[in-house]
Amino acid sequence: MSEALREVVSGEGCTVDAGATVGYGEFDNPTRLGDGATIRAGSIVYGDVTIGDGFATGHDVLVREGTTIGDDVLVGTKTVIDGQTTIGSHVSLQTNVYVPTETTIGSNVFVGPGAVLTNDEYPIRTDTELEGPTIEDGASIGANATLLPGVTIGENAFVAAGAVVTTDVPARSLAVGAPATVQSLPDPLEGENQIA
Repeated sequence: MSEALREVVSGEGCTVDAGATVGYGEFDNPTRLGDGATIRAGSIVYGDVTIGDGFATGHDVLVREGTTIGDDVLVGTKTVIDGQTTIGSHVSLQTNVYVPTETTIGSNVFVGPGAVLTNDEYPIRTDTELEGPTIEDGASIGANATLLPGVTIGENAFVAAGAVVTTDVPARSLAVGAPATVQSLPDPLEGENQIA
């Protein structure tokens, strides 16, 4: 194992590039990597993070403490997961996605490049409890979409590229526009995500 590993419990076949850090900071719980993890250069995974098998990052990824990630998850280059977050299995977070604290992402979810999830309804104006979005199983979030605090994206729903989601999106529906309106899911978008 690389010198970049400290306070880490790792499975078999893990690869941590030079210039990556796993187990950053001092926490009561170590970082736990499942089998076959690949952490690329520039990435930092804090302590108190639990990751399943088949995890892979691009370069310059940040995963903060208190995060739990399932199996077969891809986290794209320059993506930030700000901690206290739960992510299921078979999830693809593309390049430059922002996931704030107190967010829940289900399994078989796709989040496109540049998507921004938020958790603070009135940033720095009032002292409110942070509440990130919930993205249920099978949902897809398009490139550069923005999800406001506390919204739920329903199972197998689809958020179009550039949409600004201010209210919940029901299961198996399409959210499009800014602010997003909900429409019926077009035939080509029916079915499940094909995330390996």
